[in-house]
Amino acid sequence: HKYAEQARDAARNDRRDGMESLKKQEKVGKISEDEHRKLHDEVQKLTDDHVKKVDEALATKEKEIMQV
Repeated sequence: HKYAEQARDAARNDRRDGMESLKKQEKVGKISEDEHRKLHDEVQKLTDDHVKKVDEALATKEKEIMQV
């Protein structure tokens, strides 16, 4: 559980850093509002996918441990 939670936290921290970077890039005019929205959605999807994989790995490992 501990490692899974650390992996989830790392993914969330990466998401937060990515979102902040997007905001800064839009603010200085490097990307448009539409690009920001598109990339925001992509970062969120990647984060959700990663957290889902962590949860699946945890469930698999718990199942293996319970069989022993």
